[in-house]
Amino acid sequence: MKFLDLAKVYIRSGGGGSGAVSFRREKYIEFGGPDGGNGGRGGDVIAEAVDGLNTLIDFRYQQHFFAKSGQGGMGRQRTGRDGDDIILRVPVGTEILDEEQETVIADMTEPGQRIILAQGGNGGFGNQHFKSSTNQAPRRANPGQPGVERTIWLRLKLIADVGLLGLPNAGKSTFLAATSNARPKIADYPFTTLVPNLGVVGVDGTEFVVADIPGLIEGAHEGRGIGDRFLGHVERSGALLHLVDGTAADVVADWQTIVTELEMYDKTLAEKPRLTVLNKIDAIPDDELTKKRTDLSEAVGAEVMAMSGVSGTGVTEVLRRLREMVDRKEPGESGPAEEDEGAPWSPI
Repeated sequence: MKFLDLAKVYIRSGGGGSGAVSFRREKYIEFGGPDGGNGGRGGDVIAEAVDGLNTLIDFRYQQHFFAKSGQGGMGRQRTGRDGDDIILRVPVGTEILDEEQETVIADMTEPGQRIILAQGGNGGFGNQHFKSSTNQAPRRANPGQPGVERTIWLRLKLIADVGLLGLPNAGKSTFLAATSNARPKIADYPFTTLVPNLGVVGVDGTEFVVADIPGLIEGAHEGRGIGDRFLGHVERSGALLHLVDGTAADVVADWQTIVTELEMYDKTLAEKPRLTVLNKIDAIPDDELTKKRTDLSEAVGAEVMAMSGVSGTGVTEVLRRLREMVDRKEPGESGPAEEDEGAPWSPI
């Protein structure tokens, strides 16, 4: 299944049916009178969050969603049929934005959550509604209210407990493949990962969800590489795992590149609890590993863990630390989180 996390959709609710102008005329009945029924109500356009979806690809092939209009009223006091609603089924974690992509209409974070995006028009009154002691034979009826037409954007932000960050080829996909049943593409060239991947990771009898996003490079906030729009998929994470390639010539510079891109994207995201891990230690001599780890710890201002996603060295310890950070919102290298140490963490 192809991955799509942004879609433009055109919606229109149904218009209300018009009221009827009708008079009762029956043989052998002396008194008639108005009996025109009201029009039916137009259908709504509704968004519903559902389980089992992790892409907006369906909205690439169908972008127009129009609810049915209500039926007009009829004689014999018959009300017109209401128009059918139309439901947009979106993945959990979808944000619904107005046309300018700035105003958030709704954030669909719970399965079964529903919101009316465009309300159907009310049906018009038939002439029976206007009958009074001073107007025994009204000859007017109301038209139905028109439907609402608007353009919206759907933006998917995957819901995961932990988000993976790092430069291209930092070993993020290898880590996800080694710790879960996810099978992301792994290769020895940059930007192997082009779309986010989710994996369920288990440690010590507990499980949590990890999201792997395409790698960032310097200038990603300006559109270099794949850009930074995929960072939206880790905004909901309770903790971030920052992998640094231990075989790089300057691990501190690589770490700083990612931190800068986080800050340029959203300072709130940069302040999330973050665990920095030196990866690929199986390919580094011991003396070089010690120096790089020390230099990186000084730059980060917190403990830097070490592991190898290929050999599995240190992976379990990293998973345990991540589980603790998710459960207790334990501070990693981020400053503001230290003030909230020990505070319970609740998912969005």
